[in-house]
Amino acid sequence: MTTPPLVSIVLGTRPEAIKLAPVIMSFQKCGALRTRTILTGQHREMVNQVMKLFQLSFDKDLALMEPNQTLTHLTATILEGLRKEFLVHRPSLVLVQGDTTTALASAMAAFYEQIPVGHIEAGLRTNDIDDPFPEEGNRCLISQITKLHFSPTIQSAANLQASGVIGEIHITGNTVIDALLSMSQKKSTVCQINGLNWKDKRVILATVHRRENWGTRLNGIAYGFFKLLERHSDVALLLPLHKNPAVRKPLNDILKDHPRAFLTEPLAYDQLVAAMRSCSLVLTDSGGIQEEAATFGKPVLILRRTTERSEAVEGGTARLIGTDTTDILNEASLLLKDDSAYRAMSQFNNPFGDGKASDRILTAARTFLNC
Repeated sequence: MTTPPLVSIVLGTRPEAIKLAPVIMSFQKCGALRTRTILTGQHREMVNQVMKLFQLSFDKDLALMEPNQTLTHLTATILEGLRKEFLVHRPSLVLVQGDTTTALASAMAAFYEQIPVGHIEAGLRTNDIDDPFPEEGNRCLISQITKLHFSPTIQSAANLQASGVIGEIHITGNTVIDALLSMSQKKSTVCQINGLNWKDKRVILATVHRRENWGTRLNGIAYGFFKLLERHSDVALLLPLHKNPAVRKPLNDILKDHPRAFLTEPLAYDQLVAAMRSCSLVLTDSGGIQEEAATFGKPVLILRRTTERSEAVEGGTARLIGTDTTDILNEASLLLKDDSAYRAMSQFNNPFGDGKASDRILTAARTFLNC
């Protein structure tokens, strides 16, 4: 009897784990192929939290993460670690997700071994190679060596076609919506934060971590949050802090003593989904949350100069506001004071998916592998 083809799925960060969890589950249920899930170890603690939530485990942990390592070192160790992995367990297809260092290095490792690459969330572009950094460069490079492009939207597929990439392009929707809908079905889940009364306060959910925002921009963001709290006495800020000290310290220095600023450790994914469902407004420099918030009709103010998710801005559910303190104060205050402006941003059909992206990816992969 012929052995089913092997598909290796590689991940390293929490966003990858969230977006790949429904893909892993779909592939594992398919008897026509074998699946091997590999962790690079880039964000071990937060990834394990997500995998436990989805009742998933790893077949291989490369255990590559070291304190304060550079992007260069991480890339090199992933390349070597996966080279050894592929020598023992050679897959017929390697799946990577998004624009992380793990995604780029894993795609390169497969390419060097002449193993086809499938890129999930392919085709996102800001068309500014330095913003976000290094993500824009990573995803552009991955596209050049990918055989199966899984684009979340019509626009992302058009971006790939315009750049003349090789390989098949499939419009699938974004798997983050699959994960989100799965979690949101748990109606009993409530985001419980000590001292935060969701019924008494309008809560702004904020996430900040982008490398290009470190330093002066991050200070501008933090002061913008502080002034928002000072202007609006009925508003509370929920800010889960990224693990990186370069992010945590300035936010803590400026906000930790404010009685309505709730600075927490990273929320478990089900808790984050519950917070999105219950909050009034989202301020973020993240990518995925721009898609997730649209599902719940929550306006998003993007703390960046560019976004690779132009569909949200064009559709009116999100707005680019940058990192200037005054801009943050004025843009958020408008939505907090003007009901018509708020409604205009909260009434939107989500273009990012319908919860069936993982099944579409599986179907395309099986066709590619003739199984």
